[in-house]
Amino acid sequence: MEIKLFTVGPFSENTYLITKSGSAILIDPGFFDPSEYRAFQEELSKSESELKAVCLTHAHVDHVLGLDRVMKDLDVPVYLNHTDLYLWKNFPNQAQMFGFRASGFDFEPEPLPEQNDFSIGNFSFDVIYTPGHSPDHVSLYFEEYSTLIAGDVLFRESIGRTDLYKGNFELLAQSIRDKLYILPDEVNVYPGHGPATTIGHEKKNNAFVKA
Repeated sequence: MEIKLFTVGPFSENTYLITKSGSAILIDPGFFDPSEYRAFQEELSKSESELKAVCLTHAHVDHVLGLDRVMKDLDVPVYLNHTDLYLWKNFPNQAQMFGFRASGFDFEPEPLPEQNDFSIGNFSFDVIYTPGHSPDHVSLYFEEYSTLIAGDVLFRESIGRTDLYKGNFELLAQSIRDKLYILPDEVNVYPGHGPATTIGHEKKNNAFVKA
């Protein structure tokens, strides 16, 4: 399994293209500038993989800015946890808050509930429900590859903000302690912003949530 990182948009959001045996998943497409989207297209073509799905860790504006552009070119399902679809349904209002113009989506995403062994194409991963930053937030754990796509829950020596819609620090800390810090120390953590880290490093060094 290979992971390609694109740091994109005005929020320096991390979008990930994951490929394995001819299949690909795009996670949190935050493409804003056309050149960012072209870089993704080129990487997908170079990988000789077929995009099977888009998975969203959550529906904050910076993680879905490029989704409409992707959907115009590629007819693939979009997966999002359905615990709370307010952010998804109010994407135009989110964008307006940050000075962007955006139309809403004319479809409802496929559900991405908390479960083990969720399968897409050649991929199998655990969907871990991790609210606190947002009420629809999930993290994706590829156990075979010691890889966690953490979205905006856990960053290198930091955590996601909790001052947005239904943000809650206590709930976020509980998500991290009860669901992420129980993973092996060697698990690589790929966050929604900033550099990668490991579970072990965060358990020792994260000033916001202690192990």
